[in-house]
Amino acid sequence: MNPAVYDAGALVAADRNERTMWAEHRVRLEAGIVPLVPAPVVALVSRSGRQAQLRRFLLGCDIVAFDEEDAHAAGRLLGRSKTSDVVDAAVVVLAIAHASEIVTDDRDDIARLLVAARSSLPVVDA
Repeated sequence: MNPAVYDAGALVAADRNERTMWAEHRVRLEAGIVPLVPAPVVALVSRSGRQAQLRRFLLGCDIVAFDEEDAHAAGRLLGRSKTSDVVDAAVVVLAIAHASEIVTDDRDDIARLLVAARSSLPVVDA
């Protein structure tokens, strides 16, 4: 199994207690793969302290800060792709930096960013 970066769709699926997402997450963890989640993705899906499933899911992930260098890289990618979703760009920038597959429910937008980045990283449906 490949290293993975989770987009918002993966976290939403986990928060909804979707068994398939939890099973895939468990397989990654058992294989020694700690999924990465850009901090902006957490900000996008975190709505209350009552999201126990989300918080439990994130315990098995590495939340990665989004710093100035990442912000510039994401901005350049948005410019090249002529898109505007900063969170999607943060996911792609992180995935490229770690040669990871992207787990998302937003395949079309992620694919457009990957094309702009000239990257052929795998995209997995959340």
